[in-house]
Amino acid sequence: MSSALRSAPVAGSAPAGAPVHDVLVIGAGPFGLGLAALADGIADAPRGGAGAPSGGAAPLDLRVLDAAPGFRWHGGMLIEGATLQVPFLADLVTLADPTNRWSFLNWLKQTGRLYPFYIREDFAPLRAEYDAYCRWVAEGLRAPSGEPTVEFGREVVRVVFDEAADAFAVTSVASRRGADGCPVDQGTDSATAAAPRTAAVDATERTDLTRHLVLATGTRPRVPAPARALVGEDAPGAAAHLHSSQYMHRREHLAGAEHVTVIGSGQSAAEIFLDQLERLDLGRQHLSWLTRSPRFFPMEYTKLTLEMTSPEYTRYFHGLPQSERDRLGRQNLPLYKGISGDLVNAIHEALYRRRVERGADLPVTMRTACALESSELVGDTAHLAWRHTETGTPFTTTSDATVLATGYEHWVPDFLEPVRDRISWLPDGRYDVALDFTVDAARRIRVLNGEEHTHGLSAPDLGMGPWRAAQVLNDLTGRELFAVEQQIAFQQFGAPDPSAPSAGSGLVAGTQAASTDVTPTDAASVEAGDQA
Repeated sequence: MSSALRSAPVAGSAPAGAPVHDVLVIGAGPFGLGLAALADGIADAPRGGAGAPSGGAAPLDLRVLDAAPGFRWHGGMLIEGATLQVPFLADLVTLADPTNRWSFLNWLKQTGRLYPFYIREDFAPLRAEYDAYCRWVAEGLRAPSGEPTVEFGREVVRVVFDEAADAFAVTSVASRRGADGCPVDQGTDSATAAAPRTAAVDATERTDLTRHLVLATGTRPRVPAPARALVGEDAPGAAAHLHSSQYMHRREHLAGAEHVTVIGSGQSAAEIFLDQLERLDLGRQHLSWLTRSPRFFPMEYTKLTLEMTSPEYTRYFHGLPQSERDRLGRQNLPLYKGISGDLVNAIHEALYRRRVERGADLPVTMRTACALESSELVGDTAHLAWRHTETGTPFTTTSDATVLATGYEHWVPDFLEPVRDRISWLPDGRYDVALDFTVDAARRIRVLNGEEHTHGLSAPDLGMGPWRAAQVLNDLTGRELFAVEQQIAFQQFGAPDPSAPSAGSGLVAGTQAASTDVTPTDAASVEAGDQA
């Protein structure tokens, strides 16, 4: 669920005799939806695990609530021809259960496109294709009662623990949010951004009871402080100044701008820059691309680096002190926040081709190491103050249209306040997520994709979503319903255990390893604010 929550008086308990669901997931993005899709395949799972009734077997009653009017995955970035950055195997279920009927390949079969996809010979699905696949799953899932598993248009406003029912009481209201664009204070793992506009609905409260709660609320667009005069709650709301999450909803507003500025250095910034470059009116418009990063970093996509999303690295990362996790998190940003190599090449090719078309230098500026210091909107024109981080030189630019490809941030929803004392927190207010993805002593609250700071690179990785969901479902049911890989990497992480040397390690039991250097990459640090 991606929402800024209204402060409204809400009920704190369900009606007497209300059914108690086994699991309620808040958020229908790929990770919450993937959990529901895997759960759909365990129709007769024995009841077990923390908080479950003892004995018996019954279908797992899992429900999903989301504030959006319908599924849309990063709708503001569904640029024509854009592809996923992971193979089609990284769908909602395949890597946990290759036979699951909610696989991407089965969706292709059901829609008559399996052979065309095969002939295409490209592992990466179109982004619009992945969006349509997820919508097919969301609309097809059914609870044991026959009702839809995923209910859109329900905005959670409060979660309390009902002691009498020994369950969480989750109060929601019918969402009034429109869908002509995703405000910057909304989350985006769920798909609010570009769903069709719907009429306002009656905001009737409803309270659902659940034994287990799963938080899959995703991320929300990040707007750095120096840019909040252009985009944000206090900004005037000029349509041509926006966060990248709204790009496709407002792209037409950029067509008349004499000077378009893209800020950021990640995949989103690069896709938007290329899209604008292809549309650039060479005789009238100027296009700028500026970033705080020291260069336009490519994504690190080599095989041994990909092993850093493995179960082994996840366990290793989780065992580190939080200060070291945070340091590695900053250091590892280039591994997945950079630009795909194919896109870098496409941008260079487009620059070359457009220069040939013009027969002269292009009206294009590309600068790295530029930190935005402040912004001001004068009329419809943005005045941007910069500092070059390597020379210290200040300078200013103006822009008639500005796109902030400045990434996303995790958030803690306000609706958790009544159960805050049940949740484990780090000193800085982030979730203290256990290795099994729980955040409470009773092991009844779980987090999906809110644990990058505790689990590392596997948290936001689409391909590792089914691996995590399989563990959660095994734990909830008390049985190994899915085989969960524990070791997939060829390399080892961390120092060897001197008490149990492996064959050929060269270590003698009881001695210390010669080196404790555990730095996994030499990639230069990239500042998170410039990533998308």
